[in-house]
Amino acid sequence: MKETINPPDIAVALKYDGQNAPTISAKGRGDIAQEIIDIALANDVPLDNNPELVKLLSSIPLGDSIPEALYIAVAEVIAFAYLLSDKVPEGFSETDG
Repeated sequence: MKETINPPDIAVALKYDGQNAPTISAKGRGDIAQEIIDIALANDVPLDNNPELVKLLSSIPLGDSIPEALYIAVAEVIAFAYLLSDKVPEGFSETDG
């Protein structure tokens, strides 16, 4: 089953190690974008539908860290992913807050 998310022809994947700024780990348009989405779905990777953010992130070179100007927006996406996965970041407890 294909799922449409963001602009239907763009997808961006982020890698976040919990220590450094997130980096662009995959990005693409068209069939490649759909493949990125399909791989994420097959591996239970949470997806976020934020067309404006994905457009900005798609302009960043593959492997580069996100710019500081996008930290808050990306932090919200990462927090959303943790919430959907029922996880907390390493070093945090469920009572932190």
